[in-house]
Amino acid sequence: MTAPVRVLVVDDDAGARALHTRWVAATDGFVVVGAVASGGTALAHVEHGVDLVLLDMRLPDISGIEVLHRMHVAGVDGTDVLVVSSSRDQVTVRQALAAHPVGYLLKPFDREALQDRLRAYAAERRTRDASQRDVPMGQGDVDRLLATGSVRVVGPTRTATTTPEHGLPKGVSATTLERVVAALDPVVAHSVDEVAVATGTSRATARRYLDHLVATGTIDLAHRYGRRGRPQVLYRLTPAP
Repeated sequence: MTAPVRVLVVDDDAGARALHTRWVAATDGFVVVGAVASGGTALAHVEHGVDLVLLDMRLPDISGIEVLHRMHVAGVDGTDVLVVSSSRDQVTVRQALAAHPVGYLLKPFDREALQDRLRAYAAERRTRDASQRDVPMGQGDVDRLLATGSVRVVGPTRTATTTPEHGLPKGVSATTLERVVAALDPVVAHSVDEVAVATGTSRATARRYLDHLVATGTIDLAHRYGRRGRPQVLYRLTPAP
């Protein structure tokens, strides 16, 4: 049986902290290992093993941005962050997305919105773990990898491939596509530059994946008109029906 996702709730508002803790605990496959009110305490908890941090941006000691920065400097691997914040200003959002969180959920939100995001994260986590599973390679596999950049490994009971791009257009990687989708939000619209920063890709690459997602109906696009110049194109996930 798959181990539950260990969650740390970080919020300086006692009411929000208690509410989010109850909602997480009521979600199958998740267990709350702590609920704290400050960034320093959160960092101490992360050192002892946490899978997912629900992180508010406005904390009394250090900001959520600083928490993300210190986690990166400390090389905390295996701990993901879901930002839960009322901060909507572009500076905060950009800085948070640059740290590659698994999502940015704007307050206020209801139980269903949080649990939907948690379930989507759990599914993505299972896919990610499966793709990173080490499969022994034979000489033929190594030769094909050197020649084509992809390898198909056939085992005694199953067949697996390290390039799950079947059904996708040429030049579109399933792994990168997942990262682009994870960088988007159904509420906050993002520009191609923001998506590029969040996913660590070039602007051209981010635009190619966004165009594919628009064509498949996964995301919507809108335009922001300034005082002069071309309108800025913005993208956000299509709300679930």
